[in-house]
Amino acid sequence: MSSSKQGKKAGMDRRDLFSAAALLAAAPAAASAATAPTPDVYTRLGVRPFINTTATLTINGGSRLLPEVVAAIEQASQFHVNMDELMEKASQRLAEVLQVPWGIVTSGAAASLTHATVACIVGTDPEKMQQLPDMRGLKNQVIMPKESRNVYDQATRTVGVEIVEVNSVAELEAAIGPRTAMIQILGEHFGGAKFGLREVAPIAKKAGIPILVDAAADYLIVPNPYLALGADLVAYSGGKILRGPSTAGLLVGRKDLVQAAWANSAPHHAFGRAMKVSKEEIVGMVVAAEIFVKKRNMPAEFKEWEGWYAHIGATVTAVPGVKTKVNPPARGGPFPTLTVSWDPAVIGLTAGEVGKLLSEGEPRIASHASGEGTSFVIRPVALRPDDHKLVATRLAAIFREAPKGGRAKAAVAPPAADLSGRWDVAVNYLTGSAGHKLFLNAKGNKVTGTHMGWALEGRLNGSIDGDKVAFRSALPIGGQSLPYGFSGRVEGETMSGDLDLGEYGKAKWSARRSA
Repeated sequence: MSSSKQGKKAGMDRRDLFSAAALLAAAPAAASAATAPTPDVYTRLGVRPFINTTATLTINGGSRLLPEVVAAIEQASQFHVNMDELMEKASQRLAEVLQVPWGIVTSGAAASLTHATVACIVGTDPEKMQQLPDMRGLKNQVIMPKESRNVYDQATRTVGVEIVEVNSVAELEAAIGPRTAMIQILGEHFGGAKFGLREVAPIAKKAGIPILVDAAADYLIVPNPYLALGADLVAYSGGKILRGPSTAGLLVGRKDLVQAAWANSAPHHAFGRAMKVSKEEIVGMVVAAEIFVKKRNMPAEFKEWEGWYAHIGATVTAVPGVKTKVNPPARGGPFPTLTVSWDPAVIGLTAGEVGKLLSEGEPRIASHASGEGTSFVIRPVALRPDDHKLVATRLAAIFREAPKGGRAKAAVAPPAADLSGRWDVAVNYLTGSAGHKLFLNAKGNKVTGTHMGWALEGRLNGSIDGDKVAFRSALPIGGQSLPYGFSGRVEGETMSGDLDLGEYGKAKWSARRSA
């Protein structure tokens, strides 16, 4: 029996299966979705929520779920279905709504990258599927333009492939070979690329190499611009501008490859088994996609956000020395943003100090304000209506109450020791330890040099103030750099202190001058 006939037999057309309207009409949760939310679920655990001006960063909880998505998830949680049957019907619906050959819901954009990579390597061959992550005898290279590389490369590298960087047509043509499984490119629809999909697609098609586009930050466009330019697969985040589940994403494109990606993901026992997507997330993500395509109006949302920016700008620029600027959508951020900046000669605060005041104040506000600069960006996607008014009021108060600019810098004490030379460093992590080396060159209070980690090497810059030392380095790997922030004291031929590893946590370090 066809799927259409099966739907009619059940009293429902397939188009209605994931209809947000039908789900809302049937959902007891619909009424509760309209009630004002409270933070009790967090505060009872001792966690203090915040107003989110950082948009959809995963570390800050992604975006807010649409009420229709919440209702759909609630309904889906009350029943049981076969996951293959559910994904088949969800895929049909996504293909119809998004006008793509096929689509699946994943456990996030990073999972989409992993599943796509596996699909291009092993397809649906069960022997090869079970062999992973052993890459012997398999295609084990993924080509990426250098400008497309970023921290999310790890979602591709986790399969065990080697990333081959290219930066021109000639380099791409030379890099393609029998070990090439796929070419991966960062989404560029909302910004430019020096060497992007337009240049890569003709070469890849000629060689028969599939192209994956990482469009995690993008919003959906119908018809899909990347597939139109020659991509085979496109990955999207569900918990960003789409306002679906933060733990969901989409992989759309060539039907055989998308189906292979599903075969290699949970609940099937293959490489992606750990990247489980629930029945609730599948239904919620399909509803989010439906609503985005059928109901949401991005130009109208942009206009609303720019209205928020106008209010923030008018409020904070009433304080002497403060300026604001609206920035257009850009690659990796397909929506307008607002830059807030101030004159340090008038307002004696760094961006880091402003960020600390916003985070520790009431209401608590998460922001991009950090570091020693005097500006930061506000992003709108996760803000609730009227949040912008609270942000404007808090920022204006912080700027008004700030110390006057032009504060004299504290006097720096003469160095207690000449740090020039090699230092053998012991790093003690929360779990584990490693030996590093610092090659330092000190001139007065300024320190430069090289930081050699367990396997990586990078430049180091810092200072010495009396016996207090502070160094920062970045060890490049793949599409990112690992941050190391050393602080501590020197005593004779030894140094020791604390190590700030950014998102990787904290550690302790000690060093002894090498003979």
